[in-house]
Amino acid sequence: MNSEQPERETPPEPALPEAVPVRRRRWSPSLVWLIPILAAVIGVWLAAHTIMSRGPTVTITFQNAEGLEAGKTRIKYKDVEIGEVTEIALSPDRQTIVATALLSKTAEPYLVADSRFWVVRPRISGGSVSGLGTMLSGAYIGMDVGKSAERKTEFTGLETPPIINADLPGHKFLLRADNLGSLNTGSPVYFRRVPVGQVVGYELDPAGGYVRLSVFINAPYDRFVTGNSRFWHASGVDVSINANGLNVSTQSLAAIALGGIAFETPLTDYGPDKPAQADAPFVLSDTREKALQNPDSEMQGFRLKFRQSVRGLSVGAPVDFRGIALGEVAAIGVEYVPARKDFDMTVDIRIYPSRLRSLSGDKNLMHKLSAETLVRNGMRAQLRSGSILTGQLYVALDFFPDAPPAKLIQRDKMLELPTIPGDLEELQRVLQRIARRLDKVPFDSIGQNLDASLKTLRETLGSMKQLSENMDAKTLPEVAKTLDSLQKTLEETRQTMKADSPLQQDVRSAAQEVRETARTFRSLADYLDRHPEALIRGKENKQ
Repeated sequence: MNSEQPERETPPEPALPEAVPVRRRRWSPSLVWLIPILAAVIGVWLAAHTIMSRGPTVTITFQNAEGLEAGKTRIKYKDVEIGEVTEIALSPDRQTIVATALLSKTAEPYLVADSRFWVVRPRISGGSVSGLGTMLSGAYIGMDVGKSAERKTEFTGLETPPIINADLPGHKFLLRADNLGSLNTGSPVYFRRVPVGQVVGYELDPAGGYVRLSVFINAPYDRFVTGNSRFWHASGVDVSINANGLNVSTQSLAAIALGGIAFETPLTDYGPDKPAQADAPFVLSDTREKALQNPDSEMQGFRLKFRQSVRGLSVGAPVDFRGIALGEVAAIGVEYVPARKDFDMTVDIRIYPSRLRSLSGDKNLMHKLSAETLVRNGMRAQLRSGSILTGQLYVALDFFPDAPPAKLIQRDKMLELPTIPGDLEELQRVLQRIARRLDKVPFDSIGQNLDASLKTLRETLGSMKQLSENMDAKTLPEVAKTLDSLQKTLEETRQTMKADSPLQQDVRSAAQEVRETARTFRSLADYLDRHPEALIRGKENKQ
């Protein structure tokens, strides 16, 4: 069944209004956005300023991290804080530690190749105490700015603080010594007993032949160091005994405890010398006497042979010529002589002819003299005692006119100077001869005879004592009478010897007759001298 519903009519849609274009209004920022924008700008500016003002980062290598702490340990230059340690780590080989530090922007010019870093902590070195302030404030890293133009950000820290700062006025000089002695870093340097510098470092020569020391002389005293300056060890106390007595010398009490170096600049013939340049090399002598000796420009070696003991002679002992040291002993040995089946003691010496030439003032002296001429004129070498107390010996060169003839011999490229026995050896030989003769003296029989003589003497003294006891009152008057008679005799003799005594007159008359007789004999002798024929013919009568 179809039933159809009637369709409803759709009501008409209302008409849409016509769009009218509206002009767009411009956007204007609100004041609310101004604050975050301003904050962002300030943040960017702060970040840029931080980046721009951020200083350099450096790494410093130390043996250990004692006293160091990241975020707390400061870096100071002349007690002004210029940075901070930000990180501490072990090195890849685990042998050292690496401290990373952030420095301020103003410290960037300080980072040059010869700048130095070290940890400042309480330290006692030599005669100085440093870093006591760190006992309360804690350790910090000290810095010394160098003078190099090369930039650098990686450094190796010093284990001990430097003795001097790079900006300290003065000059550094290099010394060469046979040994270090009692010197150490910080030992003082003296000029005329005034402390003018100190030892800043030392090291052993790679070959082990000598020790190199660095000394720093403060300004203005560095101008006293010239090319002619002489340096020597001034450590301890120098004790010497000479003709003037006992001499004790030292630079100061500090030099006794810490050691020290002294120097002197002798005046040259042409006046004061110019100051030496920095790092100029010098020789460090053991004593002042050796330092002030004129440098030896030439050397002549000789060999000596002795048949006596060389006990007391040592290498370095002087070779003396009448009180002047012309050389030194270089070596001591022994040599077997098959012909004598005995040993000779060999002594090698070094002679410096320039010393004799400088003292004589004759530059041509060595050309005028030769070793052969000196030996021909009696020059010999002899061992003599330098000190009775110590028993030390030295080699003496002198002329001995009574010495047996000898020649200069050359063996194995060494000239052999003839020698004579020493005074002590000769004295020992004399004493030995005396001892042998004394052994031959019959002391036993002499003692027996002496005992017999003493017995006889005692008996004689006993008899005299008995005689004196027997003298009584009867014997004494006889002695008195004898003395009276002797006195009378002496009186008569005195009367006889008077000038007006008859005996004296007779003597004078006899003397007068003797003179007359002598005159007559003199006349006769004169006549016979003129007329010797008168002995045969007689005296002629003159008519």
